[in-house]
Amino acid sequence: MNHFRILCSATLIALLMTSTLPAQKKANGEAEQAVYPVAVFPFAARGRDAEGLGSKVTDLLFANLVSNPEMYLVEREEIDKLFTEQELNRSGLINPAQATQIGYLTGAKILVTGSVLVVGDKMYVVAKIIGTETSRVLGASVKGAVDDELDGLVEELAKNVASTISERAKDLVAKPASKEDRLAALTKKLSKGKRPSIWIDISERHIGQTTYDPAAESELTLFCKELGFEVIDRKEGNRKDADVVMTGEGFSQFASRHGNLVSVKARLEVKALDRASGKVLAGDRQTAVAVDLAEQIAGKTALQDAAVSIAERLLPKLVSSENGKKRTEK
Repeated sequence: MNHFRILCSATLIALLMTSTLPAQKKANGEAEQAVYPVAVFPFAARGRDAEGLGSKVTDLLFANLVSNPEMYLVEREEIDKLFTEQELNRSGLINPAQATQIGYLTGAKILVTGSVLVVGDKMYVVAKIIGTETSRVLGASVKGAVDDELDGLVEELAKNVASTISERAKDLVAKPASKEDRLAALTKKLSKGKRPSIWIDISERHIGQTTYDPAAESELTLFCKELGFEVIDRKEGNRKDADVVMTGEGFSQFASRHGNLVSVKARLEVKALDRASGKVLAGDRQTAVAVDLAEQIAGKTALQDAAVSIAERLLPKLVSSENGKKRTEK
């Protein structure tokens, strides 16, 4: 019964802790280490003697990590939803491509999964710690006797996982690139391909508060213009003058508060259509988290970050589609 109460409390806490906190300053002015959103995925049970242990390890590890003030975990409900939508493997075998996609959809920077193995009278619990941006994989493990208390082994594993994340975060999480660097890389990727004209209409809202300005739409417009796309103004221009119609919806919501800082989670979905035919040229979605002193500002920042990530993946497809259409017309 005590384990059940612990797990229920941990799940409730997790619903409030999906955020990325920047490095904060201690009282003496020294910077503390940044923390990152972490998603715990199911552990696999290896062998008949380990049957049923995978799910127990997963639950206990989640409970231990979520009680660690330096860990910020993605909600378990969101992970379960991913299995349904993306047909992910529940066996603990997550490949780098899946890890990257999970990062897009949940905002997680780090994934933790693994397996439980019983060999004779020994039990081994092995965790894989995967960076969703770098695809780097690190490990942590514990071993004990089969008749040892499982919660004690997992508590030790949780400490090893947290320590690995704290000490090796730079290996797991990509160094943030400036907007200028991202624009330069995208310009090179687009090369001299023909840019279609674009009409952009992205609605957005902040749950529980009034939304004042379209952060995602503004960021997508900025990127398109900087990269040489002609952008038709949504209010002053004519939708029929555009080659591509880009529509979408974004929302942000409060995640948690840590002292004076507020963390906010945002999700953005964007679809690009060929205006003449109505054909879907590309579609994408992104989840992002941001932290600020003000909730509204954090929400705008998260939506902007999501818009930039989508622009990096979606705009090259529009240039390819436009070039393919021109070749067909010839």
